[in-house]
Amino acid sequence: QVQLVESGGGLVQTGGSLRLSCAASGRTFSSYRMGWFRQAPGKEREFVACIRWSAGTTNYAESVKGRFTISMDYAKNTVALQMNSLKPEDTAVYFCAAGHYLSGSAYYTSSYNYWGQGTQVTVSS
Repeated sequence: QVQLVESGGGLVQTGGSLRLSCAASGRTFSSYRMGWFRQAPGKEREFVACIRWSAGTTNYAESVKGRFTISMDYAKNTVALQMNSLKPEDTAVYFCAAGHYLSGSAYYTSSYNYWGQGTQVTVSS
């Protein structure tokens, strides 16, 4: 049974940093793409960043480029999202997701078939 378990959310002031982690288990993910999405109250879930498990290639939403970094820890089967220079508009529930890398565009939720439970990130002004 595939499990994605996020951790690391919390409350931070504007300009601060947080590091989210997603522990993946239950299958081999070598052909998968790992993504981070976020959903603010009243808004649709949106793409934040993704990484190819085996190749390590990354993509970012324009709104987070230069501030967020996605990375893999292969020894721990974990994908991390380092978030720097946080802004109030980054406030959302952040979700880890996994999908086969040929399952369509990395930017769409429909391209991912496994999801974590989410972790809250709140940035105060």
